Formats: sequence, C-alpha cells, structure tokens
Amino acid sequence: MLRRALGRAVTQISACSCSVTNPMVLRFCGTSGLSSSQEESVARQMIQYALSHARSQKSGESYAQAMLVLEQGVSNFQASSGDSGEDAIGVLLLAMSTLLYERGELGDAIEKLQMVHRLEGASLLVRVAALEGIVGLRLENGEDNASRMQANNYLQLLKGSTDTQASFALDAVTSRAKAIKGLADLATGELNTAELSFSDENTNLEEGKIQKGNAVLSYGEYLHATGNFSLAKDLYERIIEVFEAKDGFDYPYPAAANMVPEEVLLGATCGLGQLLSQSGRICRNPTHSTEQKGRR
Repeated sequence: MLRRALGRAVTQISACSCSVTNPMVLRFCGTSGLSSSQEESVARQMIQYALSHARSQKSGESYAQAMLVLEQGVSNFQASSGDSGEDAIGVLLLAMSTLLYERGELGDAIEKLQMVHRLEGASLLVRVAALEGIVGLRLENGEDNASRMQANNYLQLLKGSTDTQASFALDAVTSRAKAIKGLADLATGELNTAELSFSDENTNLEEGKIQKGNAVLSYGEYLHATGNFSLAKDLYERIIEVFEAKDGFDYPYPAAANMVPEEVLLGATCGLGQLLSQSGRICRNPTHSTEQKGRR
C-alpha cells in the first residue's frame, strides 16, 4: 500500500527546552475499514479493488481508472438504494477523497468529504470521518483558522446527533472529535486551549479500542510539542505496537485522506524518530528503542 507522509511544520519544536512553544503537526494519508451491511460490503470490495489497482501501478492512468470504479459505485447506489445506501455512498466518497489526497489534489479531496457530510441518511461514524478528514486536510494546507472552525462543527455534530450507535462507538468518535479540536488549537499555538481537549483516560488502545488511534496520536503530538517527551515516547511506542499487528484494510471504522488509521502507524514512527533525534538518542529502529536503551 502506498504510504506518503506529508508533514507541515507550524514552527519548530525546541529540542533543548522542556517548555516548547513551537508545535509541529504531522498527518498522513490512506483509507480504512467499513461496517458489515450488504451495501457496505459491496462498497468495500469496490474500494479494495480500486485502491489496490491505483497503488500497484502508481500512475496517473491507474488512479484515474480507480476513480472511475468508485464513481460508478456511487452512481449505482444512488440509483438503486436511495437513503438506505448512503453509508455505502459515503465510504466510497471517503475512498475517492483518499485517492485525490494521494495525488496531491487537496481541494478536490475536501470537496468529496463535504459531500459525505451532506449525506443526511449516513451514519454518524461515516459523517464524522468526513469532518475529521476535512480538519486534517485544512491543517495540512495551512488553513489553521478554518480547521478550528471545522473542528467546532465536528463537536456540534456529535452534540446534536440522535444516531443510536453502541456506547463505545460514540465514546470513540467523541474522543476523536476532542482530539482533532486539540490538534487544530495546537496548530495555532493555543496550547492552553488544546490541553482541555486531551485526557489520559482516552489514550487506551487495548483490544477493541483501536478506533481511538487518531486521538492517541494527536495526544502524543500535543505532549511532544509541549515538551513531555517521556509520555509522548510511551504513546508513540504503544501506537506502533498496536498498529503493527493490523494488516491492510482490517480496520473497524471509516476514515479518509490524512486521517486514515493505517497511517497512524507511520505517524507514530515518524514522531518517535523525531523525538529521539531531538533528545539526542537517535537509533536505527525507533520501534525497538526501549530494548536498545536497556542493553546499553
């Protein structure tokens, strides 16, 4: 699977001080999993085919062909399923946004995510994935104030939702909403405001809680930016441990563009490598830094 890391430095983190005023935001690209309804199962197969085809050749033609597959799927669901197929339409649009992001077409990627957000019949999980992606793309594009406004819209969507999801699903998207708000605040240097969005209780990545991967990575970035290197290192290493065990499309929740869970692993690895470099402990393999330290 193609993985492209696009980091945008808001300012540079000081490696010599525990009080850091220059945060860095790291975000990455990809796409991820779907639910098990019949429509979404078909959509998932189309997404797997389209993304595999685009990424195997990594050419303009292969990406164009993959987009045609996804566009045809959207058209078919719109014609045959009505509102009942809006989750399937939504996840296809999320995948289209991811492909556009991988080609560097951020504006078009955001447009696809906005289309998902306007699907009133789509589930909360699909719509918040779109909002999360919009915030991530705006952050990467340097639209910091717009990203904060969008993050606020994300929180308002959750407050006004009547969607009946499982309690943990709601807990997970709430954690992700708060974390992306904190990340947007961090990008604009509002460290005190960002602190309110993070909580130690929302950093658990034990079995069944992988949906919080983006929230945990955002918290790790906050700790990293504010000089809490020890805890940031622990979070990065835990993310790497959990996400290395996952494979391909094997994720239980939707995401898009630079907020996809596959790339949480890459984000944590890059963050850990940067942290070790800043603290003067460069190692060849960041994932085994703890073991290497113990052997010294």
